[in-house]
Amino acid sequence: MLTNLRASIGCLWHGKQEGNHALGVLSLAAYGFIKLLVVVMAGLRALPWLGSGLVVLGLMTPPAPWSAAAVRAQSAVSASLNRQSFVAAAVRRAGPAVVTIDTERTVATSSGSSGGLPRGLLNDPMFRQFFGMPQLQQQPSQRTERGQGSGFIFQVDGLILTNAHVVEKTDRVTVGLQGGRRVEGTVVGLDRLTDLAVVRLAGGGPWPVAPLGNSDSLQVGEWAIAVGNPYGLDNTVTMGIISNLNRNASKLGITDRRLDLIQTDAAINPGNSGGPLLNADGEIIGINTLVRTGPGAGLGFAIPINRARDIAKQLITTGRVSHPMIGVSLDGVRPGDGTGLSQGVRVMSVQTSGPSARAGLQKGDVIVAVGDQPISSPSQLVTAVERAGVGGSLLLRISRSGNLMQLTVVPVQMAPLR
Repeated sequence: MLTNLRASIGCLWHGKQEGNHALGVLSLAAYGFIKLLVVVMAGLRALPWLGSGLVVLGLMTPPAPWSAAAVRAQSAVSASLNRQSFVAAAVRRAGPAVVTIDTERTVATSSGSSGGLPRGLLNDPMFRQFFGMPQLQQQPSQRTERGQGSGFIFQVDGLILTNAHVVEKTDRVTVGLQGGRRVEGTVVGLDRLTDLAVVRLAGGGPWPVAPLGNSDSLQVGEWAIAVGNPYGLDNTVTMGIISNLNRNASKLGITDRRLDLIQTDAAINPGNSGGPLLNADGEIIGINTLVRTGPGAGLGFAIPINRARDIAKQLITTGRVSHPMIGVSLDGVRPGDGTGLSQGVRVMSVQTSGPSARAGLQKGDVIVAVGDQPISSPSQLVTAVERAGVGGSLLLRISRSGNLMQLTVVPVQMAPLR
């Protein structure tokens, strides 16, 4: 091919020598291009390692066929990857710290059978004498109720996070670890309003610790892995996705909880309560707390781990949790509701003598911002109140009959206003 190129160059140069000026200019240009091409091709001939799959002027050198050994090695790697899913890796990372929590409580019961008759009538001495019935002996009796839930160790000193309803009013807590070891536990503190509790293991460990993730960075559609002990079946793993975020507990008909929950379609069953919800990296992003039954069954909910971390810190430090509030009920702004606004939260009622009433907030006001932060949902305002804390200060920007105003509200502890 190089010989042909040299012949072409000679012909072009000959044309220039015969005095054809236009052809000579063109020949010089062509000569420069062809000379560059010759240099490139000569270089390629000296670099055989570039030959496989390289395209030069539309010509492709076919890649060398794989050897049989290379094919077998590639097949082995593919088979290994297919067998080992990311779910298995995630569970291996967090699984050793997941525990079973068995509880016992003593419940007083009444003794004796009434036979369907009113208890007051049976206690009447004349009635019993008339029918020849022996005097009723009131014998106090007790029975032991047993329950079970899940939890996970989140600190090296043997502290466990679980649900408050798992360990509330219990006389004894026994924690089961992987491998069959069982250890007594003590309730450090619990908070009914957020359904969270901290349990301390007896003994010195060492204890496996689960890695905690960041629930604030979650996105709808991410993987969700639930681990726990439903119906007493230890170390059960189910998988789904994050179906939604910031589901307010009150919208689920749960009026005695103050929570914004993670919604997932990963199967959560009785006994899963208190167990971890993991992301694809094996980090805990939530604490499984309830499952919807009946209509809409298959919906599970978990407490975000960032919220749980803050609650646990207060329980460990003081044994109780501070719940600031401003004494209002709220609803989101909707098209056609008469407010004329596209975002904000409407004040549906104001508690008499509460912080909002003292600050001048009225029913029908629309809170559009807290400080410089726009508010578009009631949960955002609740979060702002939580961050301000009891005795803090909230600058509310409100719209009243189309006029913008500012009010300062000081949250108080929830208990005095119950």
